[in-house]
Amino acid sequence: MNEKKTTKTASSDCVVCGKPADEKYKPFCSKRCADRDLGKWMNEGYAIPASEPPEYLEDLEDEEEF
Repeated sequence: MNEKKTTKTASSDCVVCGKPADEKYKPFCSKRCADRDLGKWMNEGYAIPASEPPEYLEDLEDEEEF
């Protein structure tokens, strides 16, 4: 009765296409999906949200140009 049930979790799926992830390419299912994801990063398809820098940082940048 102490059988562990393995349930499929979202983390075991390829983050690109949703197929089961392959241990060799985890978190992807294949080299193709890994390369697609890398290409998306390199072409700025993904972005990390950032806030505008405070005004005092802009002032410091202006002073360094002189």
